[in-house]
Amino acid sequence: MSVHKNVKRVTTHVLGAMKLKGEKITMLTAYDYTMARIIDNAGIEVILVGDSASNVMAGYETTLPVTLNEMINYASSVVRGVKRALVVVDLPFGSYQGNSKEALASAIRIMKETGAGAIKVEGGEEISESITRILSAGIPVMGHLGLTPQSINKFGTYAVRAQNEGEAQKLIEDACLLEKLGCFAIVLEKIPATLAGEVAKKIKIPIIGIGAGKHTDGQVLVLHDMLGLNNEFSPRFLRRYHNLFDEITGAVRQYINDVRMCNFPNEKEQY
Repeated sequence: MSVHKNVKRVTTHVLGAMKLKGEKITMLTAYDYTMARIIDNAGIEVILVGDSASNVMAGYETTLPVTLNEMINYASSVVRGVKRALVVVDLPFGSYQGNSKEALASAIRIMKETGAGAIKVEGGEEISESITRILSAGIPVMGHLGLTPQSINKFGTYAVRAQNEGEAQKLIEDACLLEKLGCFAIVLEKIPATLAGEVAKKIKIPIIGIGAGKHTDGQVLVLHDMLGLNNEFSPRFLRRYHNLFDEITGAVRQYINDVRMCNFPNEKEQY
């Protein structure tokens, strides 16, 4: 029987078992109770409370402005809507880089105040001390390599990463390091598919791709993008499974028209 169909609660151990059996891992973002409840009920394995909330929930251009307190609020809402999926929460920019004690304090706050199952951080060797300290407290850590949006001001572009040999080798080394440190999984974002496949074969922990091809152990997308709520973002890797922007716009316009034409409420919709 499939691993993912035989568990009442998804854990980091379950994800590892899924990789061993060759079962693909599914992961989506969520930032509120209602959407988390829906996608959890649909059978998703992992829900990421991403710092992409900065973009899709708060309207900022980058992920940098979202704060630790805001991430805790988003994550708390998500956890209350989830019964089965593993909830992973991004540590936001400024809450873990360069200070391992602050990193641990940030991770502890998220775990204690939200009830989430794990945290996620961006980077490799340069944040290894923070990862080690967080793991020493028994907090599961998911890594994130390739395009790391929190470093947008360093790179200056959201272009595909690790296309040259030097950067590709550094990514492989960082992935191996994250596994050695004790991370339970790694997200690879916007890198060549062949490289992502190589990493997935080389290391034993699950590799989750976004814009990293089909040879990873699973996939993640931003929920608002894949549902078509955001019609301004169209990277090559995004498949839109719905067009809710147009559907919601149409519903709102119909509501406006019904109210103005005195068609709502009707006699059955009043007391």
